[in-house]
Amino acid sequence: MYKKLQCIEVEITDVAEKNQCFGQLSDGMAVFVQGAVAVGDLVEAQIYKIKKNYLHAKLTHVITPSTHRTSPICPHFGTCGGCKWQHMDYTEQLRLKQKQVTDALKHIGGFDHFHVEPIIPAKATYAYRNKVDLSFTDLRYLTEEELTQEPHELNKPIDFALGFHAPGRYAKAIDIDHCFIATEATNTAIQLVRSFALTHKDVLPPYSTKTHEGELRNLVIRHGGNSDQIMVHLITSTHQPVLMEELSQLLQKQLGARLCSFINSTTTAKNTAAYGEKSYLIYGKETIEDTLKNYTYQISAAAFFQTNTAQAECLYDLILDMAQLSASDVVYDLFCGTGSIALYAARHCKKVIGIELIQSAVDDAQANATRNQIHNTSFRQLDMKHFGQISDQLSSEGMADVIITDPPRAGMHPKAVEVLRELHAPVVIYVSCNPASLARDGAMLCEGGRYRLVSVQAVDLFPQTQHVESVARFERV
Repeated sequence: MYKKLQCIEVEITDVAEKNQCFGQLSDGMAVFVQGAVAVGDLVEAQIYKIKKNYLHAKLTHVITPSTHRTSPICPHFGTCGGCKWQHMDYTEQLRLKQKQVTDALKHIGGFDHFHVEPIIPAKATYAYRNKVDLSFTDLRYLTEEELTQEPHELNKPIDFALGFHAPGRYAKAIDIDHCFIATEATNTAIQLVRSFALTHKDVLPPYSTKTHEGELRNLVIRHGGNSDQIMVHLITSTHQPVLMEELSQLLQKQLGARLCSFINSTTTAKNTAAYGEKSYLIYGKETIEDTLKNYTYQISAAAFFQTNTAQAECLYDLILDMAQLSASDVVYDLFCGTGSIALYAARHCKKVIGIELIQSAVDDAQANATRNQIHNTSFRQLDMKHFGQISDQLSSEGMADVIITDPPRAGMHPKAVEVLRELHAPVVIYVSCNPASLARDGAMLCEGGRYRLVSVQAVDLFPQTQHVESVARFERV
């Protein structure tokens, strides 16, 4: 019999969901262990939940480390919810990511026969993100060591933080000094805004999720991976033009010509989402530009753009390889964002029709097509669940020979998958940042033998994290 708070020894043999790893005890009992553990570790863990066929336990210490263990470079590792795999060497990260994709397709999707290519590794494993989204809070997350100290002994105030939320702690944030997967210019901008906020804390207090008072909400920074252009997007409760102009001058002085856009958005929402109801352009333009291969993209504050520029080029090349487009093909690009995939595909086919929910992204996509002198694309603002509203209009432009769908992490709504089935395109290319969503949606697509999964390949866009991108080719039967 097992008891809560009992300590057990277990060897970690696999990764699991929700920042857990998996192992089995000598009697066959499965154990899910929380904490910074690696496959191959022999660990001691304390049981906190007992189920009939498995246990949940928290890591207490590593008895014998895995040969794949490495020293994390970030002092916030283990607390910050971002880079959860810094303690594993990169070769092991790649192995586990590929395994995530194949395991999900087999165990969630029920697929048996499909071809798997080796995962494409990242060119850079740090300083690769072209966008970071940070939160201001009036409750700084304290480490265990800080909890033992008196307030006057702390190096930082407890009522201010600019950083990332610790997992499950949305009222608190870890005050991040330096994000190692963000660029140096991004970190410079973060430090400048933090310093400005602390200097003006009396008139720009951080927002409280408990009292719903305060000014500073979110800071979103985009840094073009190839263009070197920077956008600073500050979200506040109200607009204070004099202070925003003062901050703008500081940003211009520190970032120079790289600063191309400074936007202040305001919101009255009682949540921590980085979204503004009204926006004020303080400096520069409302967009920045970045390039992928020979294409230039306009990116607005709310638009989706792949967060790893170098790997996005690898991803889009892979999409084209899997799609095998011909000059006569009509392509539908679902969840098209700013049109990055559509533009990539346009010069290899007859026509691309992009579908996107966010109007600003549609506007960006149309502008991107014009900027790149691509004339065989069109973009529509539409919720995929209501696709039938314009299906007749789309069919007049030509039914799809190839459909490329790149949905958000949660995957496609079941109604959207049903639309995909009804379109009945010969080829569907599913681009996914969540293997479970890919497996679930792929299984729905293939119900009744209408489609079959032919091949899949993973691409690492997110080194040091458990996230992985993948591209799958489905063919109509």
